[in-house]
Amino acid sequence: MTKKKVVRALIVDDESLSRQVIREYLGSHPEIEILGECANGFDAVKEITEQNPDLVFLDIQMPKLNGFEVLALVDKNMSVIFITAFDHYALKAFDVHAIDYLLKPFSQQRFDEALERALRDISAKKHRDFHVAAAAAQPADRIQERVLVREGSQVHVLPAETIDYVEAQDDYIRIQAGGKSFLKQQRLSELEEALDHKKFVRIHRSYILNIDRMAKIELYAKDSRIVILKDGTKLNVSRSGYEKLRGLL
Repeated sequence: MTKKKVVRALIVDDESLSRQVIREYLGSHPEIEILGECANGFDAVKEITEQNPDLVFLDIQMPKLNGFEVLALVDKNMSVIFITAFDHYALKAFDVHAIDYLLKPFSQQRFDEALERALRDISAKKHRDFHVAAAAAQPADRIQERVLVREGSQVHVLPAETIDYVEAQDDYIRIQAGGKSFLKQQRLSELEEALDHKKFVRIHRSYILNIDRMAKIELYAKDSRIVILKDGTKLNVSRSGYEKLRGLL
C-alpha cells in the first residue's frame, strides 16, 4: 500500500476559535502536517517565507495585514484555501478564477471538499494564480492608503502620505519615504493605478511624485523641466507629466 505524501499546512486566522475548528477538522486527515498557526498577517509572511508550506488556510479579514496583503508579499508555489466571513468582491473573484474558499461558519463536509480539491492541485503540482484572484477581489475604485515592502521575512508598512516619490528601476520600484529607500518588485504603472490620483502624479515614465513634497518646477532647457522637492531632490518632468501637474495645481 502506497503511503500518502505528507502535506505541510499553515493555519492563518486572527480568531482563535476559527483556528481551533480548522485544527479539529484536520484531525481526520493524517496526511496533513500542521506546521503552526498565525494570528496575524505579519507572522504569516514570516512563517510562509521561512517554512515554505504546501498549503495555507488564509483568513481574508485580519487587522494590520489582511490575507490579500499577505499574498502580495510572498512568492511561493503553494495552494491556498481562503477563509472569509463575507466579502462580495472576494467571493465573486474566487468564483471567476476557480479559487476555493470557506465561508464562515463552515461544516466539516465543506471543509473536506475544499481540502480534497487543494490536495489534488498539490498532487498534480498545479498552482493557481492567487495573486491575480486577490487583485480582482479588491474593489476597482479602492485607493491604496499604504504600500507594503518585504525584506526577507520582515514587512515594512509605508503609509502613502509618508512617500516622497517612487522611481522605476527595471523590474523593481524604489520608494523614497521618511528619509529611507525601499526596493519592491512591482511595476510603476501598477502602483500608479493604486495610489490616490489627486495626490500622486506620474510626472515622468520613471517617477511618481507626491505633490505635497513639491517645492517648485523649473525650466532648465527648451520644453524640459524639473521638479524640486522640499528636501532639494530634483526629478525630471516629461511634457505629459507637466500637463498633469498643471491640471492639479
